[in-house]
Amino acid sequence: MSVATTPALSLLIIDDNEKSLELLSSALAQPGLEIMTASDPEEGLDLVFEKHPQIVLTDLVMPNLTGLQVLERIMEFDPSTEVILMTAHYSTESAVEAIKKGASDYLNKPISLAALRERVAKLVEEARKQQRSRQLEGELLANSEFEGIVGRGPVMREMVMQIRRVAPHYRTMLIAGETGTGKDLVARALHSLSPVSAGRYVVLNCSAVVETLFESELFGHIKGSFTGATNDKAGLFEHAHGGTLFLDEIGDMPLATQAKLLRVLQNQEVQRVGSLSMRKVDVRVIAATNHNLRTAVAEKRFREDLYYRLSMVEIRVPRLAERKEDLPLLERYFIAKFASQYKKEIRGLTHRAQVRLSMHSWPGNVRELENVLGHASMMAMSDTIDIQDFPSYLRSHAGPEDAVQIQASTPEVGTLAEQERLLIIRALETASGNQSQAARILRIGRDALRYKLKKHNLETGVVAQRSESGE
Repeated sequence: MSVATTPALSLLIIDDNEKSLELLSSALAQPGLEIMTASDPEEGLDLVFEKHPQIVLTDLVMPNLTGLQVLERIMEFDPSTEVILMTAHYSTESAVEAIKKGASDYLNKPISLAALRERVAKLVEEARKQQRSRQLEGELLANSEFEGIVGRGPVMREMVMQIRRVAPHYRTMLIAGETGTGKDLVARALHSLSPVSAGRYVVLNCSAVVETLFESELFGHIKGSFTGATNDKAGLFEHAHGGTLFLDEIGDMPLATQAKLLRVLQNQEVQRVGSLSMRKVDVRVIAATNHNLRTAVAEKRFREDLYYRLSMVEIRVPRLAERKEDLPLLERYFIAKFASQYKKEIRGLTHRAQVRLSMHSWPGNVRELENVLGHASMMAMSDTIDIQDFPSYLRSHAGPEDAVQIQASTPEVGTLAEQERLLIIRALETASGNQSQAARILRIGRDALRYKLKKHNLETGVVAQRSESGE
């Protein structure tokens, strides 16, 4: 890949000595590397929050903030940033402390420019590899999506192969899996790959139908067959003629209806409620359940003959906990989806946010992950999702105190604009009106904060707060 097509990397130098900034900028210049400088540590942090440099060189002793404080703030924001501390006051204790806090290196002044160039070159090369890795992940996602199903682990590959083998031939199918695993996506994939893909795909959630209306919903009725039947009505079997009927949560279907469903599957004929005549239908039926139907059969809650009719071919959808190798792909897929939906620039997750997601047990499976990332994408104030953007049950003991307090006191309801406005107000209250501090709490640059203040008509209140705080 040529330099012209490779996204530029960036390096930030923070030093209160202007001559050092000039010397280091000149010494480290190379094609494809943008070098930024800041003589004030707070301005340097603003650049970190706004520009996301991959590498930061910072002096240790500076006015207002020390290099160690700058390091801590950067690690809170994005632990993947490579930070090198420079000092003329070297001590073993401070070097150990810096490394413990996340520094990549700790260099003694006067610095050997040749050694520094070599060290930075290695970090740049590593950053290039990570860039390429992210590009490959994007390509991998494109190659790992099958009919809306995202996954490349062994259990998912096996499931996809089953779908491909079965789709051209099935007449009835059973899909088993816990709630939130994506049984509906498997059903849609089976239909779209079947010979009747041009026909209708009709869905009935059996857990949402009143028991007395099951037969009317499935088989239809004629006028006057029961109170309220003012017209003839075709059932879902007739509606799905020439296509597929998906019966979700079939374990909740009443036993009486199960018997009539079995006859329809055997004869491909339906009889409307109140009618004496039979109507031929040509329908493929896919049933799904989150129950153990074998147990239900043993307990006389599900008909054994219907179970064996449906389960001639059974596909089991794995729990997310069984395929955690697919988490990075699913994260990228959902973040891209919500970034587009919310019209926000979101480039991914911080490393610690990824670790937090990988440690969760995911009882709600893929649907829970989708909800978590949808919430996080809405709450994120920067272009990177961090732990503080997660729902409260995932962000406990999660990071910077200020951000946690802001998020915890913010209702998890409302539109994206309302949430953003509330977060800005909370940040300003926490920072006593200091815009620079509020921007750091929100993990955005000061220019971005000023834009959002104007966008939400908060400028007047901020001016009053600033004058009261004496800023």
